[in-house]
Amino acid sequence: MHAFDVLGDPVRRRILELLADGERAAGAVTEVIRAEFGISQPAVSQHLKVLRENGFAVVRQDGTRRLYAVGHAPLRDVDVWLDRFRRYWTPPLDALATEIARGKRARRVTDEGESS
Repeated sequence: MHAFDVLGDPVRRRILELLADGERAAGAVTEVIRAEFGISQPAVSQHLKVLRENGFAVVRQDGTRRLYAVGHAPLRDVDVWLDRFRRYWTPPLDALATEIARGKRARRVTDEGESS
């Protein structure tokens, strides 16, 4: 399955967001996903399986628990693919950062002038 097919599903994207915060037990992932999306435990398991089979998630056994974490390789591949498009958003974001810095500097100068 292509990376964007895997990431195209909102449930799988949300699972990855949860895993980005750190390793989680399958039961904890299932609990959040069931509450947010109203899907069954077997459906969550299927999404975890798709993520695992495509390398977006890795799993390890800890006693009776299955702990999931983000798999990095496919995300690096997505990042490489997106690299050709960064030129469309990087300059505007840099310009925004410059304007924010100017605004902070202007406020600081104004505040210093008022306190004198």
